[in-house]
Amino acid sequence: MKGNVTILADNYKGKKLNSPNDLWRHPKGGIYFTDPYYGQNRGELELPGEYVFYLPPDSNQPILVADDMVRPNGVIGTADGKTLYVADQAGEKTWVYKINADPGAPGLSDKKLFASMGSDGLTLDADGNVYLTGKGVTVFNSAGEKIDHIDIEKGWTANVTFGGKDKQTLFITAEDSLFSVKMTVKGQ
Repeated sequence: MKGNVTILADNYKGKKLNSPNDLWRHPKGGIYFTDPYYGQNRGELELPGEYVFYLPPDSNQPILVADDMVRPNGVIGTADGKTLYVADQAGEKTWVYKINADPGAPGLSDKKLFASMGSDGLTLDADGNVYLTGKGVTVFNSAGEKIDHIDIEKGWTANVTFGGKDKQTLFITAEDSLFSVKMTVKGQ
């Protein structure tokens, strides 16, 4: 509460960001983040839409990398920095992109539908499986095929990540609770 605050970015081309939500740090140091609108009065928005941005290392100027979603929310990339998953929560879809190999041009290409399910938060395990939140946690393999579902006794789940000493504990936030599940696979 009494620490220092450093603002990494607060605008795009002079217009205030909506409400930056989730982020993923690329292995080369930049940050991909979603900027949906979660607020009361849409009339106060300065940006005309809800987007996915990339913030280069040592810069305060985000680069727009995806502008064709309803409400991008969850975002995560693979450990090798080559693939990015973005959940369009309101669009009820999750997309997968190829990340441009040139760190000076962090664009996304080869957009493909990954799953016909949106998500608030998402994570990856060491086998490349993708975990999406919603009603419980739904697990998809890297080809986008549903392979498992973790039922949670709450109406909705919001975020999910691996942690613990061995990265084999899946932590799940749901409504007013935090759940942990011991897994047989490690997080990415």
